[in-house]
Amino acid sequence: MADAKVIPFDDDRSRARRRPARAGGEAAAVRALPGPQGPLEPEEGREGIRGAGAGTEAGETRGTGEVSGAVVGASDGSSGAGVRAGAGSWERRLAGGLSFLRRRITGEYEVDEFGYDEELTDQVLLSLLRPLYEKYFRVEVKGVENIPAEGGALIVANHSGTLPLDGLMMQVAVHDRHPAGRHLRLLAADLVFVLPVVNELARKAGHTLACAEDAERLLRAGEIVGVMPEGFKGIGKPFGERYKLQRFGRGGFVSTALRAGVPIVPCSIVGAEEIYPMVGNAKTLARVLGFPYFPLTPTFPWLGPLGAVPLPTKWTIQFGEPIPTDSYAPEAAEDPMLMFNLTDQVREQIQHTLYKLLVQRRSVFF
Repeated sequence: MADAKVIPFDDDRSRARRRPARAGGEAAAVRALPGPQGPLEPEEGREGIRGAGAGTEAGETRGTGEVSGAVVGASDGSSGAGVRAGAGSWERRLAGGLSFLRRRITGEYEVDEFGYDEELTDQVLLSLLRPLYEKYFRVEVKGVENIPAEGGALIVANHSGTLPLDGLMMQVAVHDRHPAGRHLRLLAADLVFVLPVVNELARKAGHTLACAEDAERLLRAGEIVGVMPEGFKGIGKPFGERYKLQRFGRGGFVSTALRAGVPIVPCSIVGAEEIYPMVGNAKTLARVLGFPYFPLTPTFPWLGPLGAVPLPTKWTIQFGEPIPTDSYAPEAAEDPMLMFNLTDQVREQIQHTLYKLLVQRRSVFF
């Protein structure tokens, strides 16, 4: 397989290509066409698919006149127009899929210097996660407008659930619910990048090592970066301590945001704690396997692979009011007292929102 073209991260043209202007309602349009899809052309095909899925008027979006006209005709009672629309849709999807496969085989696709593959993420990875997000966990998103429409921002969230599915669901939420369809670049632990297969998929999806240098570079480039300061202490805590935030480290994420001059957006996730109720930890086995913990739940490992299926809990993800950092002087990033105060402010805001969401929800599953 041919090598993909590597895009320098500070290339303005590549950033413009990766974040094209998006019309309102794109998230619903993408969901209307589930499964791996590839655009006919990098820009024109993508516009056509969005226009057809959104049900725009005939001729409003390039490449959608025929499909839109057929849909309008079908609404007036013309069954023939509906058949033509369905046939055109399948032909478009088949052609897009074949075009996508050709680009993957020939290496005619681009990645940035972190290994992020936007086309693969949009057309395949997010499409695979979307049914879990929409149908299984039925994620409800609040306050997404608090994420800036452009420029960098650091999203700080609680971490839970034994397996880090909360980060993946947050990634889908930011892309599908934000009006600008922004991409979330998650900071992941070292373990993610030493596991086979997981390592490659994480890089392709835009995740990178949780270090200050990479995070600051992404933020200065205008990306949305996500971090979960609780780390393994958060996802590996026992079920009896659910929704009680663990220590947020030494406030390194605050220092990074101060140096980059970007706002900090607190994020509270409810529902992830119950997908794998961790009632025990086989520490000896975890040490042998090199894992931070080995969870024991009511179903795992007793039911084998079936025990690894998460419970279908109802999730809520709420993005809080952003905390600006651009008013601080550059040397503020070296002030330990300021970092402590801001870290505590972010943590308290997330904890308070968690308690509020827990009071409001009717049930763990509904």
